[in-house]
Amino acid sequence: MDILKKYTAPDFGKIDIEIAKIKANSSKFYTSETLKKIFSLIDLTSLNSTDTVTKIKAMTEKVNKFPSVFTDMPNVAAICVYPSLVETVKENLKTEIGLASVAAGFPSSQTFLDVKLVESQAAVLSGANEIDIVISIGKFLSGDYETVFEEIKEIKNVLEDAHLKVILESGILEDPQKIWDASIIAMEAGADFIKTSTGKMQPAATLEAVYVMTEAIKEFHRVNNKKIGLKPAGGISTGKQAIEYYAIVADILGNYWLNNQLFRIGASSLANNLLSEIAALDSGAEVRVNYF
Repeated sequence: MDILKKYTAPDFGKIDIEIAKIKANSSKFYTSETLKKIFSLIDLTSLNSTDTVTKIKAMTEKVNKFPSVFTDMPNVAAICVYPSLVETVKENLKTEIGLASVAAGFPSSQTFLDVKLVESQAAVLSGANEIDIVISIGKFLSGDYETVFEEIKEIKNVLEDAHLKVILESGILEDPQKIWDASIIAMEAGADFIKTSTGKMQPAATLEAVYVMTEAIKEFHRVNNKKIGLKPAGGISTGKQAIEYYAIVADILGNYWLNNQLFRIGASSLANNLLSEIAALDSGAEVRVNYF
């Protein structure tokens, strides 16, 4: 694709060396204050076949009550659910956080474009202000980058003011060049965020993929003077893991990106684990918190 020629990729042969340097310095971020900040980056996610209205309503009510239970903590950035449960969150959410929905044939993206458009738009009409979609992985792996680009662009066009997060399923792409190309294509097509994984396939988020995606965001900003967000997701369950992703963003993009307008972490178990780690750091004793 011609649009890829606008951008200069980093030296992919040095990724392991650069990540090792960042990881070696990441422990400086392991503080109660930074873990609280990371908590504020979480898209609290429930994407299970067993999800019910009752379960999602209960999760939403816990988010509502969170500030009164944990008075020294920020709330999560958003709740993320399936399209059919967006209305449940919308009806019960009483706090100012994002309402995200997966859509467009999640998690495989193997359906008709018309279906993707209708589902994405329906999720917005139900109350979602953030939509997470997966690129057409089969088309991308077949080299049909134009179709991948056009689909993302068309979906973005029906979302009105809702933010679009585009999932690359980076673990399947494997090659850093493909992750770079997918990142650039998604951003050129209108993505507000690029995201690693659905969490439904392995490997999910990796430091290598996030490094490449972060470099792509930096280069996209250099060329277009436009800031795009990043969302690692899938398999991030502890504060120490999250800190390493945080350190990559801090190193490559700087402090400006270290907020939930430009950086999210998709997670289900991370929230409780962060609360436990923060309590342990603050008290000096091992603590287990099971709030969510």
